[in-house]
Amino acid sequence: MSHAHLARVRGLVVTGQSEEERETLADKVDAWFFAISGLIAAWYAYVLFRDGVRPGWPTLLLLVFWIYVTYLVLPRLHRILTGLYLPGYFIGRTRTSDGLLGDPVNLALHGSEEQLHAAMTSAGWTRADQLTMRTGTAIVKNTLGRRSYASAPVSPLHLFDRRQDFAYEQQVAGSPARRHHVRFWRCPDDWLLPGGFAVDWLAAATYDRSVGLSLFTLQITHKIDENTDVERDFVVASVTAAEPRAELVVLENFSSGYHSRNGGGDRIRTDGDLPVLDLRQVPEADGVLVAEPASGRKRPASTIAGAGIALIRSLAYIGLIVVLLASPRDTTYFADFGLSPDDLEQLEVVLAASLIVAIVIDAGLAFAILAGRNWARLMLMVVCTLTAIAAFIATIGRTGHPVGVGSLPSLGGSVLVLLALSTPSARAWATGRTAHTTTDRTTGGPSGLAPAAAS
Repeated sequence: MSHAHLARVRGLVVTGQSEEERETLADKVDAWFFAISGLIAAWYAYVLFRDGVRPGWPTLLLLVFWIYVTYLVLPRLHRILTGLYLPGYFIGRTRTSDGLLGDPVNLALHGSEEQLHAAMTSAGWTRADQLTMRTGTAIVKNTLGRRSYASAPVSPLHLFDRRQDFAYEQQVAGSPARRHHVRFWRCPDDWLLPGGFAVDWLAAATYDRSVGLSLFTLQITHKIDENTDVERDFVVASVTAAEPRAELVVLENFSSGYHSRNGGGDRIRTDGDLPVLDLRQVPEADGVLVAEPASGRKRPASTIAGAGIALIRSLAYIGLIVVLLASPRDTTYFADFGLSPDDLEQLEVVLAASLIVAIVIDAGLAFAILAGRNWARLMLMVVCTLTAIAAFIATIGRTGHPVGVGSLPSLGGSVLVLLALSTPSARAWATGRTAHTTTDRTTGGPSGLAPAAAS
């Protein structure tokens, strides 16, 4: 038994708490931070809007307001609300990163991953790239330039509390706005479909018809065709035509036929049938890239973003100290407030000392967070929460006194840090657990700060 594990056991014995109880308490604390950060983010959105509806350059804040609301505030609020009313068990629908119901699960498969890749490749499908900062930028460039991107990433959808394992696509006439695409999830061991039917993979196939704004989050995304059964049948037809050894069984009326909307607000309708492709007789192709489990723990983007913003803010505080000490004192102006030159000098010393304390807190906690210290994450969230609450209290009842330009970045930094570090992915990194095991009914699933790509 390692020293760390022994110390942990001793701590549990001394406190009289079981590990399960301690994790439950930690999850509750994180759930509160997740909810509080959503409320604070909504208030800060109001501040941006209020300060932006003014003549002159502050109007630019309205652009910041749209980006902030669509990619941070609305997704967080959706995740809080859907965690309260949506069931956590399999209902034949995927979930978006915002917690909303996504595309329908309309295809199942038997076979190994190698056989699945071989079948899709021989049927003329291209495997989609992973969504990263580089590939996300490539999507924007190719869409604006109307250039083809045959392996463009698809946005993450979640099933079994995790995003798709991989996806395949076919572009239409080289257009980045239109494509066939299908996402695949490996089923958990010994998991059965409703009715007791065992499969190895589940998939969601839809057709992107254009690019537009999401109805529920106002984000830029692909809009899908309403009749998802057509795309489902297209995938089945392309695979069975290319692989005669693939067998097909259709579970008729697997779910009731219905009309609904997906997470982007697009209408969807299906007859409720579930085709099951059996690829176990398909030969495995050589040289097919199979996803391997990641070795070690990878620091998530949300953790990097939260710690990075704290570090940037500490650098900004250093700049303020330099400006404060280097700028000449306007003793005449401050004399109107009853401040003598000595009083002004003491005030500058107090402000500089306060900024130094803020630098030590932000930088120290940021480095500790990057090292995987959960206590540092919680402490920085407490600091950011108190900062935001203090700013909220200071603005209550103050009409006609917008938050100063200098206050917006500092306050916004606190809100962004709070949003980043309260995500399940940041919590998983800090606690040493996987993101899907930390999912609860409040947070509704793993998420990050990265903007959603085209679906």
